[in-house]
Amino acid sequence: MNAPSDHHTPSPCSVVVLISGSGSNLQALIESASEGGYRIAAVVSNKADAFGLTRAKEAGIPTAVLSHLAYANREDFDSALTRIIDNFQPRLVVLAGFMRILSSAFVSHYAGRLINIHPSLLPDFPGINTHQRALDANVTRHGASVHFVTEELDGGPVIARHSIPVVPADTPESLAARVLEQEHRLYPKVVAWFASGDLKMTERGARHANITLPHTHEIE
Repeated sequence: MNAPSDHHTPSPCSVVVLISGSGSNLQALIESASEGGYRIAAVVSNKADAFGLTRAKEAGIPTAVLSHLAYANREDFDSALTRIIDNFQPRLVVLAGFMRILSSAFVSHYAGRLINIHPSLLPDFPGINTHQRALDANVTRHGASVHFVTEELDGGPVIARHSIPVVPADTPESLAARVLEQEHRLYPKVVAWFASGDLKMTERGARHANITLPHTHEIE
């Protein structure tokens, strides 16, 4: 008779995903969760009609809706949101099309375990309308970036980017579609890095596998 093993499989990294819309990045995260070593504990939306909630329910993931319209100010909403998130005890909070500017208290509470994906090659084009702005600037490459969230809008340490060439026929819509495809590949990879324990936010920037990453760091 074999003696019982002292080794056990570590539990997957618990993740809460925040959304406001269709949830296509959420879908990519759902499909990559088991191989990425993470588990999506809950999906929270500030909009009850977000299609991402349907994606979560079809995957058997608990959901919650918290409308920002029910709160007098950003701080009260973020405080209520924090309570919902913390019920699920996540190691990581992932913003996947969550269309809210977050309060300093919220960002501070999740410092080092709050990440976002942005449709540009940060630090270029923070904020909105990134694809039109990229075309207006006549850039030759455009793409997506995953970064740790700090109080500066889209200004936290960049973890990884993926770029694509901008072609003469591109419109904001065609560029958005092609960048979104890259987002679906990029985001699960970064979440898996965090789940493995190899990714951390430091004062010098994002650090992966004991290497401080340049903000221009690109992965395939």
